[in-house]
Amino acid sequence: MPSSTETRLRRRLPRLHKRFTPLVFAFYMAGIMALLMSAVIVAAGSGLGADYPWRVLRAYALAMPVAFVCVMLVRPVVMRLVALTVQG
Repeated sequence: MPSSTETRLRRRLPRLHKRFTPLVFAFYMAGIMALLMSAVIVAAGSGLGADYPWRVLRAYALAMPVAFVCVMLVRPVVMRLVALTVQG
């Protein structure tokens, strides 16, 4: 059961129509994956120095739009693979 804070927050936030679900999913998926990958790749490539957060943000600024476009392009292929793999 949602908490009262969660319920109040849901009432205040503007909501998109459900037809935007694939777009919103792609946006969140790309954003989270791009941030995680940027953090790991920057750490592996140049270490965890004092300017690490700024280097991650610079990498993320490039990775996020690329990841979003890739998720949108690859989504139909993934949906087809899931349909072939999962009983339904």
